[in-house]
Amino acid sequence: MLPARKPILCYVTDLRGLEAAPISSHAQSGFSAAAGTRSLRDSIRLAAAAGATWIQIREKDLEGGALTELARFAVSVTIGTSTSILVNDRLDVALAAGAAGIHLGEKSLPLEVVTDWRRASGRTDFLIGVSCHSLESARAAGTGGANYIFFGPVFTTPSKAEFGAPQGIERLREVCTSVRIPVLAIGGVNAETARACIEAGAAGIAAIRLFQDAENVTDIVGRLRACGARL
Repeated sequence: MLPARKPILCYVTDLRGLEAAPISSHAQSGFSAAAGTRSLRDSIRLAAAAGATWIQIREKDLEGGALTELARFAVSVTIGTSTSILVNDRLDVALAAGAAGIHLGEKSLPLEVVTDWRRASGRTDFLIGVSCHSLESARAAGTGGANYIFFGPVFTTPSKAEFGAPQGIERLREVCTSVRIPVLAIGGVNAETARACIEAGAAGIAAIRLFQDAENVTDIVGRLRACGARL
């Protein structure tokens, strides 16, 4: 039997998802945007305490100041833990907050711009991730200097509906065998389907609701870690 892998687990934040949740799901009635911010901070703290590998701050609706404040909070609560903070899109915010890296979407800074900056600054430890929705884009990221990619949506999920039909396990497998950097499966991944993603070659999984809506994040992380055992 091959040794077990420790999958990369990335919690992707979504304040709007918290704000849209039913009032009954929160500890207090009268849910508000301010309460949502506090709940997001609680979600970040819980994910770090549970041992999530990465937490990606993905709040596209927040202005720079508020986003920087949130990212700095996230970095502060992960000090002394094994969790690293990534910031979606905003290199300036990632640097101001002292984050471990940046995650680039299709409309973010071009990958080559960020890799050129990393080379010039000597920040070889700064992580750069890229969201990919095709084999071609995954290969381009793999040869363009990215440290990892998100690939999906693997399964049906409302948050990734704009990217079309689910890619499926076999397409995930194809991508994993075509690049030399870690591939994280994203899109509709849950505690039951995560094992299939790992068996297809994914280095880990990324998700919003799986972590953010969990009653017990530590239990979810433990179940996902168990998926690293190769059969």
